Amino acid sequence: MSTADFSVFFALLSLACWAGTAATLVLWVTSRLEPDGEAAAVFGDVVRFALWLAWLVAMVTTLGSLYFSEVAHFTPCKLCWYQRIAMYPLSIVLLVAAFRRDRRIAWYVVPVAAIGALFAAYQTQLQAFPHQHSSFCTLNEPCTVRYVWEFGFVSLPFMALAAFAFVITMTVVAARYGPEVPDVLEES
Repeated sequence: MSTADFSVFFALLSLACWAGTAATLVLWVTSRLEPDGEAAAVFGDVVRFALWLAWLVAMVTTLGSLYFSEVAHFTPCKLCWYQRIAMYPLSIVLLVAAFRRDRRIAWYVVPVAAIGALFAAYQTQLQAFPHQHSSFCTLNEPCTVRYVWEFGFVSLPFMALAAFAFVITMTVVAARYGPEVPDVLEES
């Protein structure tokens, strides 16, 4: 596969993240209105797999960013690095949380993901409107270069923003609606 193929693939995955985030929110609202309805049952399934889904998105995002910098040789700017600093540890922390079924992980994941999302949102609008000046941008590492610009709006920071939004949503859903799981450390 070429870099262009990977760009389209990851752009489609980011749109799937946005769709998954929106669908989860719709299921949540619908399940609150009809607790015995079909939406509540589907929402229950989402809750059961929320941490695994969050981990999967964090891992694919991490691997995708490594592909774009190490294989495609796209130069990450400072804003890209800040987003990576937020995302990379989530792929490990969410894996541990999913194995432990630790729904309290939201206290640790959401603040980090929210900070990453803020950087991604800022860079997304910089790339959408590239004639702005940013103190983060340099000539050697410009943060307005659109290495990826699929469908006329999907950029690398847009993809990161989609991943952060999905991770936050799944983590909050798991924390709020997941089953109570006894703490293994407290039992010993």
